[in-house]
Amino acid sequence: MLPGVLRALLGRVGLARPVAALACALAGAGVAWLSSTHAPPRADGANAATYELAGRVVNVADGDTITLQTDSGQRRVRLASIDAPEVGHGQVKPGQPFGQAARKNLEALVAGKTLTAQCYEKDQYARDVCDLPGDDGRTVNWQQVDAGYAWANTARHGEYLRDTSLTGIERRAREQRRGLWAQTGAIAPWEWRYQCWNQGKCGAASSTGGMGGTAAPSTAGSDPAATP
Repeated sequence: MLPGVLRALLGRVGLARPVAALACALAGAGVAWLSSTHAPPRADGANAATYELAGRVVNVADGDTITLQTDSGQRRVRLASIDAPEVGHGQVKPGQPFGQAARKNLEALVAGKTLTAQCYEKDQYARDVCDLPGDDGRTVNWQQVDAGYAWANTARHGEYLRDTSLTGIERRAREQRRGLWAQTGAIAPWEWRYQCWNQGKCGAASSTGGMGGTAAPSTAGSDPAATP
């Protein structure tokens, strides 16, 4: 409507047709800009990725970490927005129940596949933080939470949660007692890393129970939402 009004007005004042066309084009561009800048967020709650990584999955370290063999070498990838139970790193850093089950579930989803990860940034351990493409348009990140083998990463008041839809997916997995939710007193990995790994209170961490709803406080030089 606006370009038509401008064309009629410009015709009355006697401007040349090329000038009128230019004015209409500028008006149309303004409408398009307003539409793009005020567009609603994506329905799935995920933020836009900033770069891609293409390669073949050559290792699955745990329920949220893989290694991609790319043309430029191997890249460790941390799945964005989720946190899976820890598999353990020696006697000092014991694993959690369902840690190996979460790793095996992720392995079944991606091992040996060639894929293109949608990535956001590198974390403090130089891992690429990414979404992995899965079946039916869902990310592998989503599938891990849906199967009950990972939490939506709500540590630090959701600082690491790019896909906000995962909180609802986790809630549904809990209600249906899928995967790790078959156990009682499941402890969120960021709480486990703080209480057991950082504070050495593994017995206390196991006895606190709860469903992992409250993140433990972080300490200097420690990130409870990231694994070594």
